[in-house]
Amino acid sequence: MKKALITGISGFVGSHLAEHLLSKGFEVHGTIRPRSRRENIKHIESKLKLFDVDIKEEHSIMRVLKESKPDYIFHLAAQSFVPTSFSAPQETINTNVNGTISVLEAVRELNLDSVIQIAGSSEEYGIVFLNELPIEETNLFRPVNPYGVSKVGQDLVAAGYYNSYKIKSIVTRAFNHTGPRHGEQFVTSNFAKQIAEIESGKRKPIIKVGNLDAWRDFTDVRDIVRAYTLAVEMCDPGEAYNICSEKAHSIKELLNMLISLSKNEIIMEQDPARMRPSDNEVIQGDCSKFREKTGWRPEIPLKKTLEDLLNYWRELV
Repeated sequence: MKKALITGISGFVGSHLAEHLLSKGFEVHGTIRPRSRRENIKHIESKLKLFDVDIKEEHSIMRVLKESKPDYIFHLAAQSFVPTSFSAPQETINTNVNGTISVLEAVRELNLDSVIQIAGSSEEYGIVFLNELPIEETNLFRPVNPYGVSKVGQDLVAAGYYNSYKIKSIVTRAFNHTGPRHGEQFVTSNFAKQIAEIESGKRKPIIKVGNLDAWRDFTDVRDIVRAYTLAVEMCDPGEAYNICSEKAHSIKELLNMLISLSKNEIIMEQDPARMRPSDNEVIQGDCSKFREKTGWRPEIPLKKTLEDLLNYWRELV
């Protein structure tokens, strides 16, 4: 039985990854922050080995790795909300970069042979010119927010540990992904929650929106975690791989798809508080490098993803 450790296992992606690995027969361990909420994993918690850990504390990570000795480490723990990175840039960079160093240092100190997936992001690319689309792994990093800067830091730290110590790190640069259990602060999930509240009579039939003109490359989270598993099993250490649908949709298009799934008459209203200090016009990826290595392709249609997300919020609301 293969053993996997997921940092940030109770998060949106971590919980889906835990489900996927359990279905494949893995023994699954995971780190959670002390006093963190466990709603996302309560249905599988009895099948997991959990550790209360602050990811920035190397001695704590050392203890976890010494006990678990995983074949694979999926490093997902991070401050992952872009607007929060503007209000808390130091905390974002500290958590994301130093947290990654803690994991890699512990692997080095313990001389483990684990394969480590580092969860990068399309936000690393930042400003992308139209003649550079779709985005390949060789595109320049021009991050426009502290979250993107922190992910570039993770990426470079992983490369440094591979080049210096041959630590088996693989960077996955996932583009936007969503689905059930996505935090309400993220755009598609926030729209879905507002619609569910409108349907239940808890909100007037008005959706508050930010920038609807941005175009993003969305993939279902369940396809993403399948990709992460293939990455550690089939990809080359020291390399970075884009993971995406290779199709861009405007945020307005996504909102209209969600509204079409409701019988209610709903109007949109822009909220200045939802606008970012800076934003990318178009983010669309090329994942041919990853596809050629693993054969992976997204399987879940976007409309199905959004329908499942809306139904998730309908149950909660």
